Amino acid sequence: MNVLEQLQAGVTEALADAAIEAGFVNSREELPSIVLEVPKDKSHGDLATNLAMQLTKLAKKNPRQIAEGIIEKLGTGRASIQSAEIAGPGFINFRLDKSYLYPAIGEVLSQGDKYGQINAGLGKRVQVEFVSANPTGSLHLGHARGAAVGDALCNVLSTAGYDVTREYYINDAGNQVNNLAKSIEARYRQALGQDVQMPEDGYYGEDIVGFAKELVDEQGDKLLSLADDSRFDYFRTYGLEKELNKIKRDLGRFGVTFDEWYSESSLYENDKVTAVLDALRAKGQVYDHEGAVWLRSTDYGDDKDRVLVKNDGSYTYLTPDAAYHMDKFERGYDQLINIWGADHHGYIPRMKAAMAALGNDPAKLTVLIAQMVSLFQNGEKVKMSKRTGKAVTMEDLMDEVGVDAIRYFFTMRGMDSHLDFDMDLAVSTSNENPVFYVQYAHARICSIFRQAEEQGVAVLPWQEANLTRLDAEQEYDLLRKIAEFPETIAESARLYAPHIMIRYVYELASLFHSYYRAERVITEDAEQSQARLQLLAAIKVVIANSLALVGVSAPDKM
Repeated sequence: MNVLEQLQAGVTEALADAAIEAGFVNSREELPSIVLEVPKDKSHGDLATNLAMQLTKLAKKNPRQIAEGIIEKLGTGRASIQSAEIAGPGFINFRLDKSYLYPAIGEVLSQGDKYGQINAGLGKRVQVEFVSANPTGSLHLGHARGAAVGDALCNVLSTAGYDVTREYYINDAGNQVNNLAKSIEARYRQALGQDVQMPEDGYYGEDIVGFAKELVDEQGDKLLSLADDSRFDYFRTYGLEKELNKIKRDLGRFGVTFDEWYSESSLYENDKVTAVLDALRAKGQVYDHEGAVWLRSTDYGDDKDRVLVKNDGSYTYLTPDAAYHMDKFERGYDQLINIWGADHHGYIPRMKAAMAALGNDPAKLTVLIAQMVSLFQNGEKVKMSKRTGKAVTMEDLMDEVGVDAIRYFFTMRGMDSHLDFDMDLAVSTSNENPVFYVQYAHARICSIFRQAEEQGVAVLPWQEANLTRLDAEQEYDLLRKIAEFPETIAESARLYAPHIMIRYVYELASLFHSYYRAERVITEDAEQSQARLQLLAAIKVVIANSLALVGVSAPDKM
């Protein structure tokens, strides 16, 4: 139990005792759940409760009378309560003895990079599937945003005590991969001097040209002697491997790794697609109409029934996707989370309907939509890469502004919000650049410790520092903020919202910069200096831990 949990437990206990002593209830079992909140306006105190209003029916008194009775029995000194006052229709506002915050420094410094780890998830198994781009070309900005928020979400969930599996679904079956193979063969023949046309719906990227040239260098014209089917399979396998390696390379540079790379082709190889169709038919969840097989998805909230097998015998996208998600459920996860692009929003109801039709709980499947990213440079929208004249890729953006800026900016808004990415701001070294502003807070603290060493100020173990010398209001604000870190992680995990961590670390950095401008850390007062150095050491740990959750570095110098 951390500092804030201990405080809230103590105040809750004191309120329960006071309500019983005042005769408003006879036992704790009769009490409603006591809610404590931090007032938005600091002038209203440190904590507030609406308990008096919750007790009006039980006590048969008006809320202010109840609040008066609770305050009378509550007294002061218990649970760090210095005073309590009635506000509005019956809120009780508390002012606390700030000494309850001092242990936060010990918690942070003793736990180091483990500070913030909690057990809110109770070890529940969660699978997060994200990025899952078709292996037919370079990752673009939408994939990059999905990678940034997906990885940050996995980090947050893991830190909150969930057992997390990161999964990438490889779309290696279907026409897009067939077109990849045909495109590589066409470029291969062209590289050998043959006059051949690119296939309809072919891929025209520079990477395809490069693959073909490599094949000519390695194989010469030997591949032309293969039988048609063998040659097609060769180009297909070769292209998939090349494209996947490129995707893995870019994701690795971006700091994103996966536990599982799940092949769509394996669904067919293991007869999982036909098994799902058979299961749906056995449950009476499909019907035949005009030569096609339809899912009764309207029975489960979809706006219309969906085709699973077209009248030419081919599958729609929904069929292998249903087989894939059925496989996910069979693997025994407590929760499934998909991060999809903005163009997949309408696909959610049919996928949930398919899972419900198969007898799975659709509530266990959460789909988060990552909206698109627009790039701006010199005040204008950027659509093309300077290097290639084509659409800007994730690789282009990493070259231009660096991984830290991308991951910070792509995570700092809720993923369901469209994001305008200002490339000039992302590379600027000014306080207007939020990632620079936060990283500079960490670097500035490191600089202060270097100054202390240069001045011969030895930093004591935190247990030996007199933390009561931290008595300025800004110091209390900083202590409170670092104490909030574990509960911020819990909230971020509960809401599947890693942007909450960005907001938190920016607020912490802002409090620190303001404090640094107002107070000297190393002063002639050795005891005060030691206390302030301990506070800064704790802030430094929390900034680094926060940035690590969203995949951003915490530099010692800038």
